[in-house]
Amino acid sequence: MNKIDTHNSKGGDERSTATSLLRLGTRLKLSRQTRGLTLKALAAAANCSESLLSKVENGKVSPSLPMLHRLVEVLGTNIGWMFEESDGEEGIVFRAGARPLIALDPLRRGEGISLERVIPYSPGHLLQCNIHHIEAGGESAGPIQHAGEEVGYLLEGAIELMVGEKTFRLSVGDSFVFNSELPHWYRNVGDVRASIFWVNTPATF
Repeated sequence: MNKIDTHNSKGGDERSTATSLLRLGTRLKLSRQTRGLTLKALAAAANCSESLLSKVENGKVSPSLPMLHRLVEVLGTNIGWMFEESDGEEGIVFRAGARPLIALDPLRRGEGISLERVIPYSPGHLLQCNIHHIEAGGESAGPIQHAGEEVGYLLEGAIELMVGEKTFRLSVGDSFVFNSELPHWYRNVGDVRASIFWVNTPATF
C-alpha cells in the first residue's frame, strides 16, 4: 500500500494546520448559526466552556475528539464535513496518495493520529471508512461513545483496543467489530506506526 507522507516542511505543515483549524471553526460557526444557537447555548449543550468554543470557532485552538463528538451531536452534523477540504462530487475511485488526510489533533501531527479517507465524506454514503494511522506512542482521545457499529482490520503495527470493560491486544491481520455505544479507545503499543482499516456506520468522523 502506498503511504501518504505526513512529514512536510515546518512552514507547510503550519500553514496546513492553520487552514484546517480555520475551516473547522468557520463550519462550526455556520452550523451553529444555521440552527439559531448562541455561543453560550451550544457551549452549555456540549458541556464545554464558552471561551474555549469561541477560540475553536475563530481557529485559535483545536478541540479534543470527545468535544467534537458532543458538538456535532448537538448540531446534528458530522465531523467529516467539519474537516473536509471541499464538499466535492460523488466519486467511485480514490487513488493511492490522493486521498484526503486529516489530523484530529494538529498539535500532535506526526506522532499522534491521522485519518486517511478511504471514502471522502458525502451525505450520500451510509458507510464511513478511514485508515487510522497511529504513530508510536500515539493514542486516541477518549474513551468515546456514539450511535452506530464499527469494524476494523489491523494493516500494520500493534495496538491495544479497549471496548467497554475489556482490553484487547491486536497484531497485524487481527480484526474487530463492536457496537459504537460502548466506550472505546485505542493506542499504539509498538515501536512503529500502526495502521487500521476502519469502517463504521453511520458516519461520525
